[in-house]
Order: sequence, then C-alpha cells, then structure tokens
Amino acid sequence: MESVKLAAQPRPAHGSQATRRLRKSGLIPAVVYGHKEAVVPVALDRKELETALRRNTRVVDLQLDGAAETAVIQDVQYDHLGMDVLHVDFKRVSRDERVKMAVRIELKGTPAGLCGGHVLEQTLHSLHVECPALAIPDSIRVNVSGLQSGHPIHVKELTMPEGVQALDDPELVVVQIATVKVEAAPAAAAVPTEAAATTAEPEIVGRRVKEEEAEE
Repeated sequence: MESVKLAAQPRPAHGSQATRRLRKSGLIPAVVYGHKEAVVPVALDRKELETALRRNTRVVDLQLDGAAETAVIQDVQYDHLGMDVLHVDFKRVSRDERVKMAVRIELKGTPAGLCGGHVLEQTLHSLHVECPALAIPDSIRVNVSGLQSGHPIHVKELTMPEGVQALDDPELVVVQIATVKVEAAPAAAAVPTEAAATTAEPEIVGRRVKEEEAEE
C-alpha cells in the first residue's frame, strides 16, 4: 500500500466554536501524535480527505510547514448519521516499522451448506493485526464457499496476507452457519360451546316476593 500525500495546515484554535467555523470553511480538524513527540492539531481539506477515505487509504504523507510526515489514519469520527467526517486522528509511523491496526473482514462466496432453515452468521467483523506500515491490507478476505453447518471458521484458520499477523484470540469464531429458530405458533383459544356461552338469567329476589304477594 503506497502512501497518499495530504496537505495539512496548523490549527491553533481549540473549542467547539472554532471547530464548527473550521468545518464551515471546508476544513476538517485533526491531530497528529506518536513517536513520543508533541500532539499537533492540524486541519485538512474536506474534499481531499474524503477522497482518500473513500479509496480506503490507511497511510498518508502529511505535508505540513514544508515538511512531510508519514502517518497512519488511526481513527475517524463521523456525525451521528455516519455521513460527514468530524475529526481524524493520525499516528506517526516510520516506513519500516510494524503497526497494529483493526482491519475489516470481507466474506467471499456462497456457502455450500446454506440451505433451508440455516443462515450465514458473521460473528467477527474486524480483525486486529500487526503488519508493516506500508503493507496494511484493505481487508482480510475469507472464502466461505466450502462452509458447512457445524464447522465454523476460526481466526486461526484465516489465510493472512504476507507479513500480516492476527492478534485476536485464535479460537474466536469468524463466521458460521447457524440454524434458524422457528417459534411454535400459539395454540388457538378453545371456542366456547353454545351451552357454555348461554348464561342463565339471574333470579331477582325482589320480583319473586312481589309475585308471591299477588298470588295471596
């Protein structure tokens, strides 16, 4: 994975009002940290940054004050709709060092054991890995074509790209075929018979007394 050049500018102002003004002007606030150096607040052009993110860029060369600094995109904060970028964290790296990252898991193929009453269940959607800074994979691809019910794929069974090491528990289940639980339909309520539904007319004591007095 080659690095992408991104122009950055110093961002001296802090606070919510300052960041709102920054975003309205077409810039995205960010910070650069790591290598035991000072945390540097910066701002980047929104369009350039969003283009890099759409291309799944992970390593960048930040052009700041006439110098270039290699960094990985460590974290991206979006709005509550997951649409607009609000803030980005960049972590300084050397081109020859190994970094730890979370990489998404991508499923490929249609399971052979997927039939009626079964569903494909992905229990792990990203994998923590260690790899060279310039060899961060876009994704970890998992071929599920031969997947059968009762035989899940674990982390230890994944085929990792060259130089990439999985850091998660080897016994974690990545994907499996699960049985769909069908709930039994509730039993229909018994329909009362005509005899049971008919209620005898209640005896009115006062009326009976009057009837007996009339007979006398």
